[in-house]
Amino acid sequence: MKHLILGNGPAGVLAAETLRRADPTCEIVLAGSEDAPPYSRMAIPYLLEGQIDEAGTYLRKAPGHYERLGIGERRGRAVALDTAARSVLFHDGSREGYDRLLVATGSHPIRPPIPGIDLPQVLTCWTLEDARAIARLARPGSRVVQLGAGFIGCIIMEALAARGVDLTVVELGDRMVPRMMTQKAGNMIRRWVESKGIRVVTQAGIDRVDPAAGEALRVHLTTGPVLDCDLLIVSAGVVPNVSFLEATPVHVAKGVLVNDRMETSVPGIFAAGDVAEAPDLFTGAHLVSAIQPNAADQARVAALNMAGGDVRLPGVLAINVLDTLGMVSSSFGQWWGGDEPDGVELLDEDHRRYLSLQFQGDVLIGATAIGLTQHVGVLRGLIQNKTPLGPWKKVLKAAPLRFPEAYVARSQQPTALTSQAGVH
Repeated sequence: MKHLILGNGPAGVLAAETLRRADPTCEIVLAGSEDAPPYSRMAIPYLLEGQIDEAGTYLRKAPGHYERLGIGERRGRAVALDTAARSVLFHDGSREGYDRLLVATGSHPIRPPIPGIDLPQVLTCWTLEDARAIARLARPGSRVVQLGAGFIGCIIMEALAARGVDLTVVELGDRMVPRMMTQKAGNMIRRWVESKGIRVVTQAGIDRVDPAAGEALRVHLTTGPVLDCDLLIVSAGVVPNVSFLEATPVHVAKGVLVNDRMETSVPGIFAAGDVAEAPDLFTGAHLVSAIQPNAADQARVAALNMAGGDVRLPGVLAINVLDTLGMVSSSFGQWWGGDEPDGVELLDEDHRRYLSLQFQGDVLIGATAIGLTQHVGVLRGLIQNKTPLGPWKKVLKAAPLRFPEAYVARSQQPTALTSQAGVH
């Protein structure tokens, strides 16, 4: 049995290792599109901050790791798939056959159709090559404009701040991290970031980018102001790498559609990670969840099923944990709430704390938190397990910080602990 894995990021590597444990004799080929060992994109900000070197971004540090496991490596970007012949065509004209295929090709940054977006001083922050270019231009005192203050944007922002640049962040939404944080939470993060000397402009985009004197740029905002800078970083989101699946029977929406076995519409072809569009834990609707915990879960499930098992993924749960210049925030599940508003918010800006809990019936379906790190994993547990809260829902709506007690009471010893807590 030959397994071909397209993509050597976290999902691809974990799938290859899981396959090897499940089947010691199968053939495994791990294909990566970049001229570098398998590495973590999420480690690039630490590279820019000088905390690690390039080798520190590698997913597996021990020399010969993949060779020892009998995992073959090849370089190449997939450009076409022949499902009938079970063959993948790569950009250099070579082909690779397979018995089982895992699509773990990840995603790529969006480059909005803005005039001037292709100027050499306009960069994304997604690859090691990007990181090298940014390191050359983002020197102490350099004027940097960053488009986008989402999850990835905030991680990049912290790395840029650590390099001592003069930074302005431009965000189209009405708050920072708008696809992860409620309005109150997002604006709380904005005020924190501004207190650290970073300018933040919300509800604005970029109309065009013009070359200026020397190697400088002039960035024209949709709201009118013009910003002079030495470097423009575009962090406007990512989209799955699915173009090579055009004209194939593999069903694609935003990403590659998969079932709870991580199998696509074509038997024997699976998908995992940023490229996969899997059923949501609560609604069952398909969504792309481009975060590493989900990528890891999907990779394991896909690999075990490729090896002949029958393993199911309960559903995708949105999980985001972010450290923004020392302010830790997190959101889980349907943090925005359900169809019928039913939630509670707690805001304590003096102590930099915030908590939002969202319910559906007596089940917690979403949560947003800032400055609450000690027991925040409990929120994920309550949501992921769809734990019935019973009388504890009323308690949490009156005192949301009691969520650790609710978790213990409803997940461990409901009768005794509910009585001890005085919940009736």
